Amino acid sequence: MAFTAEQISYAGKSAMDYIVRKKPEDLYNTERPFLKWLRANQKSFPGAKQYINEKLRIKNDSNFQWFGPDGLVTYNRKRTLEEANFEWRSAHDGFGLSEEELLQNYISVTDDPTATPTTSEKHQFINLMTENTETLFEGFNENFDYQLHLDGTAGTEDIVGLDAIISTTPTTGTVGGINRATTGNEYWRNHVSLNIAATSGVLVQEMEEVWRACTRVGGYAPNFIMVGSKFLDAYRVDAKTEIDRQITGGGTTRGGVSLDPSITKMYFKGVELVWNPIFDDLEANLSATPAWDKRCYFLNSRFLKLRPAKGQDMVTRRPPRSYDRYTHYWGLTWRGGMCTNRPGSMAVLSIV
Repeated sequence: MAFTAEQISYAGKSAMDYIVRKKPEDLYNTERPFLKWLRANQKSFPGAKQYINEKLRIKNDSNFQWFGPDGLVTYNRKRTLEEANFEWRSAHDGFGLSEEELLQNYISVTDDPTATPTTSEKHQFINLMTENTETLFEGFNENFDYQLHLDGTAGTEDIVGLDAIISTTPTTGTVGGINRATTGNEYWRNHVSLNIAATSGVLVQEMEEVWRACTRVGGYAPNFIMVGSKFLDAYRVDAKTEIDRQITGGGTTRGGVSLDPSITKMYFKGVELVWNPIFDDLEANLSATPAWDKRCYFLNSRFLKLRPAKGQDMVTRRPPRSYDRYTHYWGLTWRGGMCTNRPGSMAVLSIV
């Protein structure tokens, strides 16, 4: 027998929903620690005409005064709030299967409303959809993750990403509608330390100072450290003189701390330095300054959020077949933005 056009469209959507929920693994795609961390801490927003709004307290606007007996005092009207506005964006990926391609896989499609697919056709269709959907899902994540690292200036519809929000030039540019260069807007600048000498004691000391700067306002310490391969190697060398920074398992120990130099897990202030292999891809493709593989980001999940619109997070789509083309389509969409409400609690560092 055969599938009807409606049956094959619906069956494909059902297969996609199931496969996407499984979140399959394969041998092509690398780890995506930044996307994994963002999704673990994301917070949806209900929808908006253009912007995701973040409320900010930028000062106390105190009217503190000393006064003497029968002294006069004054009162002010507080102006303590500001609003950051991040435009939300839409992302799409999709694939199509022509009826010729389906027939080559022993799947027949007809307009006969009484048609019923055979068991063999169902199995063949599931196998075909599995491969197409797994690569759709992973391909979406591959490009989505890559774009989330960038500054969003490559295209007018691009999302504002990490390189803009936690910037290597935080005293310039406008982010979330707030100009970081303007006097009085220092609260909207992340911390930065570039060209750190990768020599004994220097790197760890600079990280100490930047860490304190991140915790100065609010007392919130970074809870995610993401690094490139060259930064990780430099830190491992420097950490050998700072045993309390290197916590690993296995190997010869002294004082309960591993001294095995082959162990890759490294920590700072109890937070693991997570190697992000996408940094190597970014450096190979962009040759940025500072180099991506020499960077380290101190991030905080309270203040850097992926904000998908409610009901718009990785939605499987089933667009109708065009009247003039015998091809069936399936898609995947996401709508939202990436936002911050306290960039001063985060930082970017890089070595020479």
